[in-house]
Amino acid sequence: MAREAPERIRAALTRLQRHYRSRNTGPTITLVHTPHPWARALGLATVVLLGAWLGLLIVGSVRTPVGPMDTSMTLRPSLSGGTKINVSPLGALELDSHVAPIRLDVDVDQLDPARSQALVEHPERLSGLQDEVARDVTDGTTELAVRSCVAVVSGATALGLAVYRRPRRALAAGGLALALLAASGVSAYATWNPKSVLEPKFSGLLSSAPSVVGNARSIVTEFDVYQQELARLVTNVTKLYEATSTLPTYQPDPRTMRVLHVSDIHLNPASWHIIGSLVEQYGIDVIIDSGDTMDHGTAAENSFLDPIPDLGAPYVWVRGNHDSGTTQAYLSRLENVHVLDDGRAVTVAGLRIAGIGDPQFTPDRSVVAAGDPAERMAGIRFASALRDQTRAGTPVDIAIAHNPVAARETDGVVPLVLAGHVHHRETELLKQGTRLKVEGSTGGGGLRALQNQKPEKVRASVLYLDRTTRRLQAWDEITLGGLGLTTAEVSRHLPDENAPGATPSPSAPSVTPSGRR
Repeated sequence: MAREAPERIRAALTRLQRHYRSRNTGPTITLVHTPHPWARALGLATVVLLGAWLGLLIVGSVRTPVGPMDTSMTLRPSLSGGTKINVSPLGALELDSHVAPIRLDVDVDQLDPARSQALVEHPERLSGLQDEVARDVTDGTTELAVRSCVAVVSGATALGLAVYRRPRRALAAGGLALALLAASGVSAYATWNPKSVLEPKFSGLLSSAPSVVGNARSIVTEFDVYQQELARLVTNVTKLYEATSTLPTYQPDPRTMRVLHVSDIHLNPASWHIIGSLVEQYGIDVIIDSGDTMDHGTAAENSFLDPIPDLGAPYVWVRGNHDSGTTQAYLSRLENVHVLDDGRAVTVAGLRIAGIGDPQFTPDRSVVAAGDPAERMAGIRFASALRDQTRAGTPVDIAIAHNPVAARETDGVVPLVLAGHVHHRETELLKQGTRLKVEGSTGGGGLRALQNQKPEKVRASVLYLDRTTRRLQAWDEITLGGLGLTTAEVSRHLPDENAPGATPSPSAPSVTPSGRR
């Protein structure tokens, strides 16, 4: 019996194996798995969200003018909502304008030169600018809402059709996308916070200038004063010229050569109109710009330079530390513009002028600025080039360098050297007889004007040179009130060698917008 038990076990195992094989050789049974309702809902939600996002990404953007700016408006999915305004190349600012799963992105593509110039030349239009901007924003957001509805429905429906291959499911995805967008719009409207503009979050280059908002508030409160200043600026300049021509200390001969020295415009569009007015009123023979015409030297800024050929006089320019090689190449292609670098000299309006560009481009944060040593080395190379000009029998009358540190190295090899960079005026007779003249900011500091507690003034100078000797006879320092100010004045100065014992003449009385003195 003990031996029969293993035999019975083996027989049973054999029968079980045969039975298993016979079962597997029979017909195949296919099981159909029905998804869980929650899984189906999650899949549909994924299709709706992804399709709506793709639709907004592809066709959900609207290009629209807002005042003097060309902008692009787009709705983007977002957990926190809000508004993001991208101001290339400065960076971006974010506003907590609303709470909804969508964010409004506004890209400021460019400042339209024609519309901006029209505002400068016709300041009376500023009174209606607020209403114009409001209309533009309303029109733009209305068009954006319609386009966004079409975009989300089209995107979700197309993706639903590709995934489910059933028109009913695809249409359901499109309808849900439209409902989701409508609910987001209602949420944004209900939570809209108009005060969010007072507490923006800055990023990029704008992060270093949060004080812009605080000062902008005070500027708005006195905007009427600033508007009057713009409207009467040209008239004031004319009065300044009339006052200057009656000063007894120096009467320029009609044949006297007149040079307008400007510097550090820093993207201020009002500067071109000011310069054009000075050229006309003073009969300028040549304009000399000692650099920093730009702020960041990007290609996007180049259109700002387009008015230069129409200023009414030849334009001589050297590169500043905020002007890039891209800026220099663009300027060199403009008519009536002479770009000087590496000690190159040209004869313009009877004057021999040489210049050198700044060796440093400081907006490039990937390169550590070399500082004053680099400026001194550039000045030494410049002085050597000036000596070469003298040996060749073509001595230079005026030298130009952006940084005064570089300009000082030309002492003794040229009678007059012009510079800028420091945003204030300096006049100095160097040890070996060269006169150094440093100009302030003709752009009133440009965008930096909003960073200071007090507006930076607009400065330029008219230099009078004898046509025979080409030596400096006198100069007028012109100062206009900065943003929000309505002051304007001119003072005439004489070099000691031209009038022994003379001191700078008293400033001409300030001219108010009403013309009273």
